[in-house]
Parts: sequence; structure tokens; C-alpha cells
Amino acid sequence: MKDRLDDPAVALSGGQQQRLCLARSLALKPEVILLDEPTSGLDPISTTKVETTLNRLKQEYTIVLVPHSIQQAARIADQAAFFLQGDLIEFAPGRSIFTHPQDKRTEDYIEGRFG
Repeated sequence: MKDRLDDPAVALSGGQQQRLCLARSLALKPEVILLDEPTSGLDPISTTKVETTLNRLKQEYTIVLVPHSIQQAARIADQAAFFLQGDLIEFAPGRSIFTHPQDKRTEDYIEGRFG
């Protein structure tokens, strides 16, 4: 990206735009980074690059992520929460909630029975 600093953001790929947005937010030195579907609409290669960046960033920042897929949440989450109609149904370590959910509603959602 360093060679494209004078290019308008719209000339960048979707993945580059997402990483640029992350870089801009980091310049503000936030305590928490909030992300709503940061890889929605991106191709698998760009998605992997954004996820790799998020995995590095979560070592230094608290990241709250609303993913566009259950699989992405399972790959990234250290902790995960499942909300249904505004109610917190389950909160657990990421691996646990996606492999051994304690609530039937969480299991139904993860298994694709609704949602």
C-alpha cells in the first residue's frame, strides 16, 4: 500500500479498502475496535488477509466483531456470544460455543436450523 498512498480509496480492492479502514481506526489508538461484517462481499483471498490482520490485532486490542458467517466467528473468536431477539442466550470461549453449545437455541443456530 505504501506505493499507492496518492491513489483514491475507491481505486483499491475491497480487501485493501477494509485494511485501510482498519489502519485509519488504529491511528486513533482505540481501546476497542468495533467491526460489523468486515469481510462481507470480499473474495476468499481478501477475507483471509483481513482475518490474518484481525488475528494479529487482537493481541493488542479488544475487537468486537459481528461476522457475516458462523465459520468466520469460529475461526476468529476467543470469546463468543449468541444473541437472539435482543437477549443474550450464551457466552463462552469461542471453541466451546461452536463445538459444544450449552443452549439448544445456540446449537440450532450454529447448525443452520434457523437464521
